[in-house]
Amino acid sequence: MAETEQQPGSTPEDEAAEVAAGVAFIVPKKEISMVPDMGKWKRSQAYADYIGFILTLNEGVKGKKLTCEYKVSETVEKLLDLLETLDRWINETPPVDQPSRFGNKAYRTWFSKLDQEAEALVSTVLPPEKAAAAPEIAVYLKESVGNSTRIDYGTGHEAAFAAFLCCLCKVGALRVDDQLAIVFKVFNRYLSVMRKLQRTYRMEPAGSQGVWGLDDFQFLPFIWGSSQFVDHPTLEPRHFIDERVVNEHHQDYMFLECIKFINEMKTGPFAEHSNQLWNISAVPSWSKVNQGLIRMYKAECLEKFPVIQHFKFGSLLSIQPAKP
Repeated sequence: MAETEQQPGSTPEDEAAEVAAGVAFIVPKKEISMVPDMGKWKRSQAYADYIGFILTLNEGVKGKKLTCEYKVSETVEKLLDLLETLDRWINETPPVDQPSRFGNKAYRTWFSKLDQEAEALVSTVLPPEKAAAAPEIAVYLKESVGNSTRIDYGTGHEAAFAAFLCCLCKVGALRVDDQLAIVFKVFNRYLSVMRKLQRTYRMEPAGSQGVWGLDDFQFLPFIWGSSQFVDHPTLEPRHFIDERVVNEHHQDYMFLECIKFINEMKTGPFAEHSNQLWNISAVPSWSKVNQGLIRMYKAECLEKFPVIQHFKFGSLLSIQPAKP
């Protein structure tokens, strides 16, 4: 997949006008209930908008460090406050003593707070004239933090957070000049809260492919993180398995933050516990890594029924066929 390939999907600037045309907001619901429904998803406006959003951000962060300078809007500040609230609730909800090591039931207490407060939290981020969108957008926020029945987390939950951000662009709360802050500030903070959830409540990986998957929990930071490295003068893909490089540069690069977290959580040789990433370290250039990861994301996440059966569709991310 060429990095410059244009998607029929959405960029933040043409979204707001579309929504201003007076769409009635609806609470999103599942539409993909059987494997044959997957065609409906791949042809949908939601798919075009979602992949377009991911690729627009992929272009936006190309060659840039997390520590570079960029605009931080009021909406971005409000989103960081929202994520800070979720983080604070973890501190207020310590794990309980239980016989099973994994899936600490205190997570359900934490989740029920979000379930009750999500709409109010989302309302703080929306412009007043878009207040009616809160119930629709809040669904994606609730879906983005894991499953309270199974106490697990995976790439489908991560996709819900990207969908949440995409919806905020569609209603004009986030704008095209927020691109870097969306990835470097908001998504990065989201990742730190998710890592804290995974650690604190010993969450299970949802639908993990074990050592054959890219990572137990995340995928998008590897895509955007590899884009940050495109045309880097010295750091090549082979360097990210070197712990010294990771420790020295992780503050600047999302990809290395992910590797650092894996190194902290897993024991044994890297090639054994993270085989796919080990293989990626042999790819000669970051742009090839980036293109390969986008292809892999489509195949392993967006085209997999067990992931997409949980995705919800409303007025902002619509199951209707994409406009030609």
